[in-house]
Amino acid sequence: MFTKILIANRGEIACRVAATARRLGVKTVAVYSEADATAKHLAVCDEAVLIGPAAAKESYLCIDKIIAAALATGAQAIHPGYGFLSENSEFADACANAGLVFIGPPASAIRAMGSKSAAKTLMEKAGVPLVPGYHGDNQDADFLHEKADGMGYPVLLKASAGGGGKGMRVIENSADFKAALASCKREAISSFGDDKVLAEKYLIRPRHIEIQVFADSHGGCVYLFERDCSVQRRHQKVLEEAPAPGMTAERRSAMGEAAVAAARAVGYVGAGTVEFIVNQDGSFYFMEMNTRLQVEHPVTEMITSTDLVEWQLRVASGEPLPLQQAQLRIHGHALEARVYAENPEKGFLPSIGKLVYARTPAAVNFELGGSANPASFRIDSGVREGDTISPFYDPMIAKVIVWGKDRNEALARMAQALAEYHIVGLSSNIAFLQRLVQSRAFATADLDTGLIERNQDVLFPAPVALPSWVMALATASLLQSERQLNVSDPWQSSHGWRMNETMHRQCHFEHEGASCDVVVSYLSGSWLLGYDGKQDAVQVLAVTDGHSDNQLRLQVGDTTVSGVVVRHAEYFHVFSQGQHYMLHYVDPLAHAGEAEAETGRLTAPMPGKIVALLVAAGQAVKKGDPLLIMEAMKMEHTIAAPADGIVKEMMYAVADQVADGAQLLAFE
Repeated sequence: MFTKILIANRGEIACRVAATARRLGVKTVAVYSEADATAKHLAVCDEAVLIGPAAAKESYLCIDKIIAAALATGAQAIHPGYGFLSENSEFADACANAGLVFIGPPASAIRAMGSKSAAKTLMEKAGVPLVPGYHGDNQDADFLHEKADGMGYPVLLKASAGGGGKGMRVIENSADFKAALASCKREAISSFGDDKVLAEKYLIRPRHIEIQVFADSHGGCVYLFERDCSVQRRHQKVLEEAPAPGMTAERRSAMGEAAVAAARAVGYVGAGTVEFIVNQDGSFYFMEMNTRLQVEHPVTEMITSTDLVEWQLRVASGEPLPLQQAQLRIHGHALEARVYAENPEKGFLPSIGKLVYARTPAAVNFELGGSANPASFRIDSGVREGDTISPFYDPMIAKVIVWGKDRNEALARMAQALAEYHIVGLSSNIAFLQRLVQSRAFATADLDTGLIERNQDVLFPAPVALPSWVMALATASLLQSERQLNVSDPWQSSHGWRMNETMHRQCHFEHEGASCDVVVSYLSGSWLLGYDGKQDAVQVLAVTDGHSDNQLRLQVGDTTVSGVVVRHAEYFHVFSQGQHYMLHYVDPLAHAGEAEAETGRLTAPMPGKIVALLVAAGQAVKKGDPLLIMEAMKMEHTIAAPADGIVKEMMYAVADQVADGAQLLAFE
């Protein structure tokens, strides 16, 4: 076993690898960019080396800097995590040339599977079924268009060197092909430095099921069963589970053996994932092989009671696989939900900013490499309260992983865990994940990659009236905080005492654009709150004051309610009954804010780069027409016309960097 390794990654995977290394007594070296100078992964490693500026291409993607850091600190091996250089054959070669062990597959295996088109050719020769499509080298736009027309629509375009849903487009008709191809190639070259794409027939209502494989340098190779990753948005996974619902023993064996055959065909060593697209009838087709550990690997660990990072370290140090195929068993069911800093209601637009407040569910300690009775709950995260989600890297906050003796128990535990996860300071997808987990389609395992699109009404419901008890909690928190002020002047007291009459005041809140006014009448030791045409007597039964929140239990009329209220700037965040409500408090003593931006001033939703201008000054456009495309957080975002009108002026050119909120164009 190694005595010291360098982790060439950041965020939750760096923390995850460090946890196993610490348990095994292996020292760890972290690398970090200037943007990550206070990141969590530095704190959990034994040493840390600065490798460059915030931009990944100047830090986490710099092979020479990472190799130099490993040699300077005496590391014997490098764990690449996932993303960045994890599937880079040049990096694997550089490690070998420097006398370092690359904790991953041989460079030859990465090269063989690194190109989706080459991998499909290899699988075709091995007899693995493939989806009809074109995987060749001819990248002429007219030629690809002709091939797509011949397959019939819908057609899927994918970056040959890609992954993570980047450089991927579903095209519904021939007229949209050229524009989608250009966008796909731009995103591919930006993310992977290679704009080559492949085209495949897009299957209707397919499932995405992947097989975890593991091979050692002694000829051993096993599969650790499957994961269902069908629930996706923008071709990126949202929920993953193991085992796959409805999987028969015969199909599991067939897919597992096919995955092992694929690994053996390229002389694979280490952890890898063979991904299949699966029809509703159970027929399956090879998609690609990811030559690394997957983001969703914890669900496999939970159902097999293994530590896959430990397996990686042992295999990379020359040991045989810890278990053989006949020794592997499935225990229960596991689910993983990816908590992202993003706004689902705005097309899953990434959110950046400070994680002002973060309270995670009360987790059962997860002992890596535990027994056949795994812990029921686990959170893998690379950020803490007070950290900033920057525009430079993936906006993942955490992975919530739960285990149950069956799928229903796992679903219940996931719902509870998400209800107890409280975040303030930036947008998150937690409420969306709650609706998704509790939706009929997911609960009944009616799974396919279009589940989110098919259930828009359930997953993106129309706003509803704010419950009165939520207004009571927000108002009580405000009044309670005022009551605790130590004011010596009785005329400035916030207790509401008056000599000859009851004091009344009005608190102004806004929620989802609607006004939510509360009239407060001060009583002896309680309040009378008026809202929505009714009045409730409200009394504080218990309050726990935290560093930045109040945990309140109130008697509201004949009902007892409780919740956590966090005040951040002019907003009150109420967490109660598993829901998160955000109320804007309009302070009557505060100065009026700046006037709203003038009509027609279209601004950048976040920092990024202009990659395409689709219109010119003076051009007339219709509502919804695309005006320009900007790239942010490795994804393309299209700015569309808010109404019929005329483009008056373009403020930026292609390749220009723009700041968050910058005016992109003038529109009339």
